[in-house]
Amino acid sequence: MTTLYLCHPASLDHDTPPGHPERADRIRVIERALEDERFAALVREQAPLADLAVAGLAHPENYVAAIAAAAPDEGLTVIDSDTVMSRGSLEAARRALGAAVRAVDEVMEGRVANAFAAMRPPGHHAERERAMGFCLFNTAAVAARHARERHGAARVALVDWDVHHGNGSQDIFWDDPSVMYASTHQMPLFPGTGAASERGDHDTIVNVPLHAGDDGDVFREAFTHGVLPRLEAFRPDLIVISAGFDAHWRDPLANLKLTEADFAWATRELMGIADRRCGGRIVSLLEGGYDLIGLSKSVAAHVETLMGR
Repeated sequence: MTTLYLCHPASLDHDTPPGHPERADRIRVIERALEDERFAALVREQAPLADLAVAGLAHPENYVAAIAAAAPDEGLTVIDSDTVMSRGSLEAARRALGAAVRAVDEVMEGRVANAFAAMRPPGHHAERERAMGFCLFNTAAVAARHARERHGAARVALVDWDVHHGNGSQDIFWDDPSVMYASTHQMPLFPGTGAASERGDHDTIVNVPLHAGDDGDVFREAFTHGVLPRLEAFRPDLIVISAGFDAHWRDPLANLKLTEADFAWATRELMGIADRRCGGRIVSLLEGGYDLIGLSKSVAAHVETLMGR
């Protein structure tokens, strides 16, 4: 099984204020973890620079232009209380979009079995016309729409196990029957969305809230009964994972108690459905994860599982 790993040094140039949890060290520890000999078989590529028009798959043109115009020549531009842009942020965001699109192309055209992109800034909080929660463009949403527009995917499943609900992905796909959005997340917690009653115009939104203190057993039960049957029934042509690792017990921004073994288990479960329904096609995109040890161990477990180890 061949797994593509996408990254780029531009991810390090998206500066955030001192003490901000979404920082360049997140990428550095992932890079170090994936230097281990266990990952020698990874196909490694640098993320291409996407044209900003690619963001238009998920966002209106005026929003894309406004984000591009907000990039400062020096210092930081404050987008909201959590989200900033620096001189390097726009290229980092374009590289993240490029990684998402390249991953979809390589997987859909059968050159690799699956792909993981470790890029920042993350994306799943970015709504159609609003940047928030560290996110500028919704890269997972762009990946799903690109699979449809470029490769003719009739149905794409977006599975989000970040500890924070992906309000942006839900907003973008609320009225889109071709994309199923399924999320496990802690509630109540930022951004305040993600109740089980939020189901979308076509019943393709699947929210499975968890609660502070829930551990891996509770997560696995919720995933097994709340997400996997819906995913199987949807019969996707591609599975996109919003792979946040901030549900790890070490993470400072939430209160779930998952371990790296839980992320490996969830990866295997999704791979099983992908094998049965869509030729094994999975694209995984980094979202959250703010404890560096928990993040690096969880990503290693996730990627090792994608590689079939």
